[in-house]
Amino acid sequence: MYITLAILLLSVVFFVNGKVRSDIVALSSLVALLIFQILTPEEALAGFSNNVVIMMIGLFVVGGAIFQTGLAKMISSKLMTLAGNSETKLFLLVMLVTSGIGAFVSNTGTVALLLPIVVSMAMSMKMNPSRLLMPLAFASSMGGMMTLIGTPPNLVVNNALIKGGYEGLSFFSFTPVGLTCVTVGVLVLLPLTKWFLSKKGTLSNESASAGKSLKTLVKEYGISSTLHRLQVKEDSTLLGKMIIELNARSKYGINIIEVRRVERSQNRLLKNVIQLAAESDTVLNNEDILFLTGNRESVHAFAQEYNLKYLSEEHGKSLSLDFYDIGVAEIVLMPSSSFINKKIREAELRTRFNVNVLGICRKNKYILHGLADETIHSGDLLLVQGTWDNIAALEKEQNEWIVVGRPLEEAAKVTLDYKAPLAAGIMVLMIMAMVFDFIPVEPVTAVMIAALLMVVTGCFRNVEAAYKTINWESIVLIAAMMPMSTALEKTGVSEYISNTLVSGLGSFGPIALMAGIYFTTSLMTMFISNTATAVLLAPIAMSSAVAIGVSPVPFLVAVAVAASMCFASPFSTPPNALVMPAGQYTFMDYVKVGLPLQIIMAIVMILVLPLLFPF
Repeated sequence: MYITLAILLLSVVFFVNGKVRSDIVALSSLVALLIFQILTPEEALAGFSNNVVIMMIGLFVVGGAIFQTGLAKMISSKLMTLAGNSETKLFLLVMLVTSGIGAFVSNTGTVALLLPIVVSMAMSMKMNPSRLLMPLAFASSMGGMMTLIGTPPNLVVNNALIKGGYEGLSFFSFTPVGLTCVTVGVLVLLPLTKWFLSKKGTLSNESASAGKSLKTLVKEYGISSTLHRLQVKEDSTLLGKMIIELNARSKYGINIIEVRRVERSQNRLLKNVIQLAAESDTVLNNEDILFLTGNRESVHAFAQEYNLKYLSEEHGKSLSLDFYDIGVAEIVLMPSSSFINKKIREAELRTRFNVNVLGICRKNKYILHGLADETIHSGDLLLVQGTWDNIAALEKEQNEWIVVGRPLEEAAKVTLDYKAPLAAGIMVLMIMAMVFDFIPVEPVTAVMIAALLMVVTGCFRNVEAAYKTINWESIVLIAAMMPMSTALEKTGVSEYISNTLVSGLGSFGPIALMAGIYFTTSLMTMFISNTATAVLLAPIAMSSAVAIGVSPVPFLVAVAVAASMCFASPFSTPPNALVMPAGQYTFMDYVKVGLPLQIIMAIVMILVLPLLFPF
């Protein structure tokens, strides 16, 4: 018993610390349980074949197909246009649309999909996006409470019920709970966000109207202060050379970001100025103008070596980028991105995606110099530049980053794919098979069939794209933590904790006991993964309910709700962490807005759950 508790305690410490990946922590705890022979190999590996884990893999694939076919983006964008010019309408639509999509798709994927759309809609309305991004994250978790598949804790507690010999919950058993959560969320967040988030980084009218993703972004990052222009002359030694031959970045620490070329007609009276991305194989011609970023001394040294003409600032004004064929975008790194902890030069964004990194925003500080050797951190915002086609291609790497700084016109566009109706049909059939009892298909089977159909019908570009949609860290975390609940039961820890709760609160009635379990779950979720918390607390809730002779259903639903409705910390759920850099939030912003919501939600749920699921 004490060894099991020690392993659990160490796991919680490492989860909270965050320096070791959560899946590695979970696997380490699993190995420890094997080493001390607390679990047999069969018991330890049972989580990897559990229905919940297999269903989650299938749901990741189904959700990825909905994103890649443009189906969810099409629906959400159409609905967002209903907001008109009303901030309140936009707020309500963000909450309702997000929760609606979150009921069927993973909350992380929902936020990743809607984040750029919400930013563009807020900017077009001259409204600060920070007021909407935190509600966006919270609403995705609230929406997950509407269906059995909406969030992993729902699947976990349903599995615990079935394992305990009780009848499982239906697909829409959670819907009244989810609707209550969304209602409470709207009523509480509407004033809280106006009080605490509206003035955060308030944009001027000029900035808002200009569009954050273009000139405002360049101004925010201060690109003009490092921008220089050099012109190629007839006697320049780089004439006819490719950009890759200049070795400008490694030798001088400067970055060639654009080539401006004048093309004249045969009569030489008409001329056309075109923009060329500074790709490695771009050949330089006479009179080409190079746009570079770097310090002035390095640029002058580069110009002197290749005999280039340094063009001064025009009429005393700072240089600025123009946006014709080339644009800029701001991207936020996903927590699971493979680029984290790599240097910019190692990421090879120019080689792989034909985009340049112009700057990094880290904790509201802007890094413009020495970018090649700068290490990418989790939560960094990168300002990148490239052709619009190349920027659009960045959106395909949804497992690496989210494009949040595209121009308003570009962000508002919806790319419709001919596979979208097919993806919609498959998703509807999957839901029907899970909802209607007369269809003799188990939920996990329906999900597996839907995932397979999404792949074989071409809703993904290839099979590898389908695999990329699966968050393997979450899958391994859940599969490795599930046997911990078996160990807790086997060694008597679950019984001890449930007896403690029962002896301390049981005499006050089932509502008091359920409240104790709810707040215990809510507290733990502030420090470790909500799914891991649900896995650990579900058997304790079951034992507590059985001990006082009442139905375990409201107790287990309380665990699922408490695990999902954690808003006071940016690290409790992936959506909370995902919007943190984009909204430029601090930890205290979550405390000021999320903690009151979490407390009010807990009080409401403790009163409502016994009415929906009687003892």
